[in-house]
Amino acid sequence: MLPAHARLRRREDFTRVLRSGNRAGRSTLVVHAALGPTIDAGPAENSVRAGFVVSKAVGNAVVRHRVARQLRHLVRDRLPLLPPGSTVVVRALPAAADQTSETLGRDLDGALRRILKARR
Repeated sequence: MLPAHARLRRREDFTRVLRSGNRAGRSTLVVHAALGPTIDAGPAENSVRAGFVVSKAVGNAVVRHRVARQLRHLVRDRLPLLPPGSTVVVRALPAAADQTSETLGRDLDGALRRILKARR
């Protein structure tokens, strides 16, 4: 589970990251990231925050919740790798429905590497 200060909740925050952040896609997911302190994060302005989009295209409610749990767990372990104040949105693609956590983790790592590399 992500700590409360590390979660994106407001629609405006999701929209801002999706429209203005960097994007990297893989076969199972797309990662959108606004690196650095670009969004007002409130009292924990230097914390890295993450949000998830798992649409009905991924599957029924059971499948969507399983995918969301897998992604939350994977992102939680990778938050310290991102610059302080960054905001990340992970969007699951329909192919994520039948993948293992290992495969999702590989795709997440690849997407994050690409975004961090583009920043330099």
